[in-house]
Amino acid sequence: MKLLCDKIINFALNRIIMSTTLPKGSLISYMSTMVKEKGGVNLAQGLPGFEPPAELIQYLIEVVPLSVHQYPPGIGNFKILDVLLTQYSKIIPLARENFLVTQGATESISLLYLYLKQIIGNSFSVMAFGPAYESYTQLPAYFGQQFIEGSLLNDGGFDVELVEYTIRNNNVRIFFAASPSNPYGRIMPKHYLEQLIEICKRNKCYLIFDAVYKELYYREKPNIPVEHIGPYMFYVNSFSKLLSITGWRVGYMIADKSHMEHIRRMHDYTGLCANSVLQEAIGLYLENYNMGLDYVASLREKFFASFQKMSKVLLNLGFTIPQTDGGYFIWSKLPDGFNDGFETAVALYEQTKVATVPGIHFSPSGKDYIRFNIARPDSDIEKGIEAVKIFFRTK
Repeated sequence: MKLLCDKIINFALNRIIMSTTLPKGSLISYMSTMVKEKGGVNLAQGLPGFEPPAELIQYLIEVVPLSVHQYPPGIGNFKILDVLLTQYSKIIPLARENFLVTQGATESISLLYLYLKQIIGNSFSVMAFGPAYESYTQLPAYFGQQFIEGSLLNDGGFDVELVEYTIRNNNVRIFFAASPSNPYGRIMPKHYLEQLIEICKRNKCYLIFDAVYKELYYREKPNIPVEHIGPYMFYVNSFSKLLSITGWRVGYMIADKSHMEHIRRMHDYTGLCANSVLQEAIGLYLENYNMGLDYVASLREKFFASFQKMSKVLLNLGFTIPQTDGGYFIWSKLPDGFNDGFETAVALYEQTKVATVPGIHFSPSGKDYIRFNIARPDSDIEKGIEAVKIFFRTK
């Protein structure tokens, strides 16, 4: 411990380890790669620190010897589709033709973007509330569209008139929304969400609703607008965070039939299908274990306990943390005297071997923020707490 403290006290002499120039590409990958190469605690990447359900792993073992090693149906494993159909049809009349299983929610988002770009053309803008998940900002950046960041109010809503004005006057044709969101795990109140849906319909703006964290709320269950799926609203979800299987890459989308035929054709020539063996195991597990909701309930309690434990320490150190309602992360503003999240995140890792993500990765206004992943076991949370205590109290 003394050696660690000495290193931190001499931080000013070790500036050679720092780079004030942001690296190209994902800062999440940048910070996580350092952990993979040099060791440490990864509170950067959204990796769950918990094993998948034991029953799911047992199904995986059982299906490996079966004849499930060739291409599955392009639309997805029928067991998965039928379980999803049963679940969502309680809310809105749907058919198998409304669903598509993809290689994680990220493929769904990317596929929808490419599809909508074909419909809209190249001249349009994209919008989301900041700080925003990286796919929302990077897809427009790669394809030459303007990204516009909206702001949330203290109550989790937004300035309705301003958002509609922005959409209308900037030709915003794609809007990304999530509740809870990443990195800022805020749940949007139902009346605001319904107003956003109506604004998008009025202005012929396509709303892509990302529901990856919908079951990982802390106390208040979010309102998920599945009933509004239609010509101007798409729904995306994934099993990655739900079942702690981020490496399996199995997600899905729900879309109106008027869109899905074309989307599926595009999928045939891009992703083609998600992993057949993994889909089979997931399908069996979902069929027999209530969609995994009992497992998820246990995760919620663990995440909330970790959020409370770490946020209390951060607040005592002078961090500012906005209201957070769910998800994997703590979105935190640095204490006074720290104004560069990238510089701070790199120094924190180099001095303590605890990795976080600089807030600038998610928003231009996040320069003095960092994000912590709290979906980790107690041992990682305790190491993270000890590291930030030493680092920020020494400065």
